[in-house]
Amino acid sequence: MNGTKESPKKIGVLGGTFNPIHFGHLLLAEQARQTFCLDLVLLIPSGLSYMKRTQEILPGEIRLEMARLAAADNPFFSVSDLEVKRSGNSYTCETLQQLHALYEGASLYYIVGADTLFQMEQWREPESIFSGCITAAAVRDGIADDRLKEKIDCLRRTYGADIRLLPSLHLEISSSDIRTRIREGRSVRYLVPENVRQFILSNGLYRGKEFS
Repeated sequence: MNGTKESPKKIGVLGGTFNPIHFGHLLLAEQARQTFCLDLVLLIPSGLSYMKRTQEILPGEIRLEMARLAAADNPFFSVSDLEVKRSGNSYTCETLQQLHALYEGASLYYIVGADTLFQMEQWREPESIFSGCITAAAVRDGIADDRLKEKIDCLRRTYGADIRLLPSLHLEISSSDIRTRIREGRSVRYLVPENVRQFILSNGLYRGKEFS
């Protein structure tokens, strides 16, 4: 990570609640890895989210374990506990700062869904976020509509943001739907990796009515 003559590594960063992690997350991470020739993709389960109702989110260590199970068969994926171990709310700007300290000289590709671009200015220190990474915005077939193009142009002018479009298949899978299916006793096979499904079932996760 330092003292070498190698070119800086290219590292993808995919954060999320991962409650639970599913094939949509993994496909997005793999698409980013291949599109941008990334050396590594870090999956980072969130800690305390100031933007979500925490009573509906499983403890960080459990979500970490599910992410590790999901990433186990891909040598280019790694799971980070940075946000789960950090005290207080999780802020992307702090995560990127920590990653730059850990991976000195690396180029960070922060992977988001394109709709997230419309929210990022409300996050803590957006100028720090955009200056600290290349933003990989996932859109279907890599094509932005006029509204998204206008937003990207605005972020580039305001923050000097380096935003690159990431072609995405946009699987219609959501963690909230998976939780509902489990609560109702319906199958989630082929929505999550099999080892994650077995972990959820064997530990009786998402059975409570709070996960609606």
